[in-house]
Amino acid sequence: MGTLYLVCTPIGNLEDLSPRALRVLSESGVVLAEDTRRTRGLMQHFGLSTPLLSLHSHNEEARLDEVLSRLSKNGNLSLVSDAGTPVVSDPGGRVIRAAIDHGHAVVPIPGPSAVLSALIGSGLPAVPFTFLGFLSRKGKEREHALDRVAQAPETVVLFESPERLTALLSDLSEACGGERSAVVAREMTKLHEEFRRGTLDSLFRHYESEGKPKGEVTVVVAPSEGDLTRAEVDEEVAVSFAGELLKRGRTPSRAAKELAARMTIPRNFAYEIVLRVRESLVPESSGSEGGVRERGSGE
Repeated sequence: MGTLYLVCTPIGNLEDLSPRALRVLSESGVVLAEDTRRTRGLMQHFGLSTPLLSLHSHNEEARLDEVLSRLSKNGNLSLVSDAGTPVVSDPGGRVIRAAIDHGHAVVPIPGPSAVLSALIGSGLPAVPFTFLGFLSRKGKEREHALDRVAQAPETVVLFESPERLTALLSDLSEACGGERSAVVAREMTKLHEEFRRGTLDSLFRHYESEGKPKGEVTVVVAPSEGDLTRAEVDEEVAVSFAGELLKRGRTPSRAAKELAARMTIPRNFAYEIVLRVRESLVPESSGSEGGVRERGSGE
């Protein structure tokens, strides 16, 4: 039976490729690469001539038979992603499961990881933590993921593209509360490595004014500090904030979500407050969705 090696490659600094990874890549019959052009550059830098075979999200299923055939002939293969640890928000999971199901050995070769590098460099609690990868771009899946980050009692690590970083920070600020601590890690292990720490609001303002950042981005969000008890909630402040949210056109459910995140109030209690406030308000005559005005405003 063959062996499938899962080889971690540098996320920036080429010195991070381990001697063991170099040996395994050189001794493999074939290297399965997410992007053969990127991996070829890495191989050429180290003088390796092992043949490359593309394996990405669009052809992974079609490659299964060929990979299993090579493994069954006692062929040792290596699987790499474009950078860092294979399979972490990258293709390869189906190949690994198929190899295991057919009795082949699967051996990880540890090394660089954007997830762990960002986590340990963030200064936020490292244990426990959750990695959610790239969040869905829109719809209910994104809302559910944002809620999960907002309520997480552990540190959360996310990937995001530079083009969508400000949108992510804005959504996280709304879901978690703008004062939640977070870190944006950029260009890790490279010359212009940056760990920018602050609140979600301050990070959003920075990148909104600076424009799209360069390089790969990893976001680390601090744990939720836990909800206040009802006795600890300043209801006067909560009622005032709920009223402002409703006047801005938030639906009751959305207003309750924001109120709960901003003031660390239990979600059901926040919803009670929002409904109570809404009783003193009436729909806008304009009919705009979620719009409200106060009773007796003279309109």
